[in-house]
Amino acid sequence: MLAATPVIAQETDQATLDRINALLAGMQCEVDPANIEPEDAGWELDDVFCADGQYDIKLDADLNVTERRKE
Repeated sequence: MLAATPVIAQETDQATLDRINALLAGMQCEVDPANIEPEDAGWELDDVFCADGQYDIKLDADLNVTERRKE
């Protein structure tokens, strides 16, 4: 019998949104805050617009880029 593991959803507060936006600005990117989705181990950013194209980006809990896929 397998025990269910609860999924703990983290909220994306304004301070975290500001940190994510600052990180993206340093990468010459921007994202609509509605496209920042909390995940178990960080955040998923959909439809990030950068100087060189559009991306989906995943961040870990420390806001390190763990995945960057060009769309």
